Amino acid sequence: MKKTISIIAILFLLLSCKQDNNKVETSKKPNILFILVDDLGYADLSVMGSKYYETPNIDKIANSGTVFTNGYAACTVCSPSRASLMTGQYPARHGITQFEGKRNSGQSWKERKRYTKLLPPEYKHHLDSSAITLPEAFKENGYATFFAGKWHLGSAAQRSLPTDHGFDVNIGGNHAGGPNGGYFSPFKNPNLPNLPEEKGLNLSMKLANETSKFIEKNKDNQFFAYLSFYAVHGGIQTTKEKWTKYRNKAEKMGIHEKGFEMERVLPARKYQDNPVYAGLIEHVDEAIGTVMKTLKDLNLDKNTIVVFTSDNGGVTSGDNFSTNQLSLRGGKGYQWEGGTRVPYFIHVPWVKQNRASINTPVSGTDLYPTLLDLADLPLKPQAHKDGVSLKPLLLGENIDERPLYWHYPHYGNQGGEPSSIIRKGKWKLIYYWEDLRAELYNLETDLGERNNVAKNNPEIAKQMETQLLNWLESMNTHYAEVDPLWDKAARKKWLENQKNKSLPNQEKHRKKMLSPNWQPNKDWWGSEVNNQSKE
Repeated sequence: MKKTISIIAILFLLLSCKQDNNKVETSKKPNILFILVDDLGYADLSVMGSKYYETPNIDKIANSGTVFTNGYAACTVCSPSRASLMTGQYPARHGITQFEGKRNSGQSWKERKRYTKLLPPEYKHHLDSSAITLPEAFKENGYATFFAGKWHLGSAAQRSLPTDHGFDVNIGGNHAGGPNGGYFSPFKNPNLPNLPEEKGLNLSMKLANETSKFIEKNKDNQFFAYLSFYAVHGGIQTTKEKWTKYRNKAEKMGIHEKGFEMERVLPARKYQDNPVYAGLIEHVDEAIGTVMKTLKDLNLDKNTIVVFTSDNGGVTSGDNFSTNQLSLRGGKGYQWEGGTRVPYFIHVPWVKQNRASINTPVSGTDLYPTLLDLADLPLKPQAHKDGVSLKPLLLGENIDERPLYWHYPHYGNQGGEPSSIIRKGKWKLIYYWEDLRAELYNLETDLGERNNVAKNNPEIAKQMETQLLNWLESMNTHYAEVDPLWDKAARKKWLENQKNKSLPNQEKHRKKMLSPNWQPNKDWWGSEVNNQSKE
């Protein structure tokens, strides 16, 4: 009898200690590390197909987790998609449809002298205080919350800094969209302290170090850390050592005589051969490696969910004309896949890797409910109205097919046109507001979006167009309007200048940067001693 009782007791103990196939039992909720890189393109990582850029630390996140091959940002530019990550809502719903800045709408847009047919609509310039954000959802469940890096969703005057939206700590977040003062300390950022011993330190490493400090301070608590790099936004910078490394690599791979071609509006980079941009990406990768090492050293890696993504596509036109997205057309600001498709990785240590990659189309809006669900916290469907939890996909199951939407009624600095988009299954329809026409692409057979098949599939095109327009109407969103004083001749001249002046200038600049004797601005390499010690 005693022997029977002992066996039962042992079995009970084993069952109570047994791990679920998909979860490690833990005494506290999982930690969250959310990594957001600015303007990083879908193909700007070695794990995503680049033969030029080197990203071993980011690759480890992808290879140990799940890669969403059809992962999308909610907009082609930064502020709208960042607001969508915070709210789980599309830009058409939360109202931030363009990046924060002056002269972006109405009559003030004409001051930019682009001579466009449409006047972009007004839009919200900061995150609404009524929104229940992702960090607020975690904070109300006992999490310590931390933000480091680029915010671009409002200012102190608007009462819309990270600390106004659920973050306990804000390091470096303000209204600016780029790294004021450049990528080396001393930084010209009121929310980023400059320490004498850090003179010359790279900005990405500075943000990583601050994130590591927060993690170590909260190692015994549950935390939500949001590491939002300013990189790889323009103006791009790197160290002399990294420029030399990637200039030599470009030469070894073979430098093409012509490096640009005209897209519809602006010149676009044809190849991945920018040594400064490559060096900047490596700075980010090294910084991420530092944070991941901190998690491992503190024995937190087994209980920390890691998300890695970007806020929009890589810059092929405009800004610094930095990169090329290989098989995808366009980049940041554009309505094609290169503008919205981004790296999208989720690493959950206790989830069995049922699928190394998932092809289901997903959006940045989905990360809000997904992280809550993975942390076994209650969802907030009235907050993240446009996102769905991707937890079933991570567990090897499926989710219902649904359309994804985009609405960008503006002209992008990078050449994008006012448009709205719907993707459903393999089909993608782009609706242009200048002339109310539609392009239809089959992404299974034409990922590069070169063959508009709307005329060959009129029923599909019409059905998707109707669905898109009905959805937009339900959002009560804003649209661009025709400028009654539009100067068509001035617009034509502006476009000709892009081909006749901008294109040759970009070719000239590219050749200089790839020259063995190229020298950048003095402030890049003037404090390189500290950077050498960090590399």
